[in-house]
Amino acid sequence: MDLQLEGKLALVSGSTAGIGYAIANTLAREGAQVIVNGRTQASVDEAVERIRADTHGKVVGFAADLSQAEAAGEVVRRHPDISILVNNLGIFEPKAFEEIPDEDWVRFFEVNVLSGVRLARLVLPAMKRANWGRIIFISSESAVQIPTEMVHYGMTKTAQLAVSRGLAETVAGTGITVNSVLPGPTKSRGVGDFVDDMAKSAGKSFEQVEAEFFQHVRPTSLIQRFGTPQEVASLVAYVASPLASATTGAALRVDGGVVKSAF
Repeated sequence: MDLQLEGKLALVSGSTAGIGYAIANTLAREGAQVIVNGRTQASVDEAVERIRADTHGKVVGFAADLSQAEAAGEVVRRHPDISILVNNLGIFEPKAFEEIPDEDWVRFFEVNVLSGVRLARLVLPAMKRANWGRIIFISSESAVQIPTEMVHYGMTKTAQLAVSRGLAETVAGTGITVNSVLPGPTKSRGVGDFVDDMAKSAGKSFEQVEAEFFQHVRPTSLIQRFGTPQEVASLVAYVASPLASATTGAALRVDGGVVKSAF
């Protein structure tokens, strides 16, 4: 299927590894020009070279922390014609509720929510002038099934759904769409490292820990395994394309059936 992304300029925040990298790589393979973002120049350069080698696409890097206002303003100044924004930048950390200090609540909100709000606000004027754009928030099934082990993370994922739907309402009747994508438990770099550490400390294999996780922590999963970053990226690439013009204001699940709802 031709996703008709040739010539579209896409910014994917937090895209040097995991889900963000898979999204950037898939968009480049489909013909989009892609801005890869990460906090360090070394990680950005490595990701750019890997994507270029894999896709032969047009890929550039922007090394900065896009949770910071100055960095967000600079990337849009350098690339004023961004027509696809994928807000993937995010952090997570398991921690008991009573041990989460105020500073962590603020930090999680600034990185996971405000970064996407700010970038959307910055790219929206150009999208309105062109009467075309795609803004996608990478949320999580944790937005609707708040994980007890990291309530602060779940809060930010729910907030993304509210921002996404509200922003979609503000651009009603235009060629701009705004959506959220909700991955389930996904074997991104952070999750993979976390599970590997758990397996080593328990003297078990990754597969054993994975099976136990889905038996006890996410028993409603219908696929009974971690999703892959590419499975998430495939949905994001479609939503970012002109073919998805009637899909807006939606919370789209690629959660392996973890959320036990038909709607």
